[in-house]
Amino acid sequence: MSNLQNKIRAGEFVITAEIVPPLSAAGTRLLHEAEQLKGKVDAINLTDAAAGKTSMSSFAAAALLVAGGQEPILQVTCRDRNRIALAGDLIGAAAQGVENLLILKGDDPKGGDQPNAKPVFDFESIELMALARDMRNQGVLPSGRKIDSPPQFFIGAADVPRRPDAKWSPIGMQKKIEAGADFAQTQFGFDLDVVRAYIDQLRKDGILDKLAVIIGVGPIRSAKSARWMNENLFGVTVPEAIIARLEAASDQAAEGRRVCAELIEGLKAIPGVAGAHIMAPAQGTDAIAAVLEAIGR
Repeated sequence: MSNLQNKIRAGEFVITAEIVPPLSAAGTRLLHEAEQLKGKVDAINLTDAAAGKTSMSSFAAAALLVAGGQEPILQVTCRDRNRIALAGDLIGAAAQGVENLLILKGDDPKGGDQPNAKPVFDFESIELMALARDMRNQGVLPSGRKIDSPPQFFIGAADVPRRPDAKWSPIGMQKKIEAGADFAQTQFGFDLDVVRAYIDQLRKDGILDKLAVIIGVGPIRSAKSARWMNENLFGVTVPEAIIARLEAASDQAAEGRRVCAELIEGLKAIPGVAGAHIMAPAQGTDAIAAVLEAIGR
């Protein structure tokens, strides 16, 4: 089992962080960023052409991290590959020592740096999870072909923390569990009251008995950035109290890092939260490392 899987199953509060692989044919920058997090996080997510923008392949980046003694979470989207390529790439990743997956639909390429790119979407994310599950559990492809030395994947899904209402049902999460999901990493959860309500409902519905939920957090650069997230990121709510705190700070970025550290400590106090996932796509690993230092990692 991966280190991440072992810690989650042992009931430890895990910390994961995200790196956006660079647009570079050299591994130097990626490895430098990963080195800043070494020994401080339990696994490192590597995005798969996030926002539809070309970068170093997440598969190649994950292999580089494994070779450097670090544990990646390989993000895999359905956007760019058909089922033949996805299966082959997953087998290749497993052969390089990659065990953790985060399976996603993928952002529309129209918002990326090559908007004329043709999206594939041969599989939906649920179908790709099921493929990874069957490769692991049964050692077969959908065609029935046997895999020599099946992969041992720890399969992740995505979700959005929300305050459940009477109409809300965790059917989406249940389908992901049935498709093989072992853990979930969520969108930003800046409102701890919302996170508490979300986790409480998942517990009542029996989801937490089957799935470890890691809540997304991040250092907010400024009050302006917080308002942009509220207006543009689906499911994200930065409370007005945090925005006011950022506005009042002489160094808003530093205050954003302090807020992030406090959120992580708050998440630790919520029963049922498996960990925190730190994302800082606009600020990079320097900001993540500062947050980790603030929480004593």
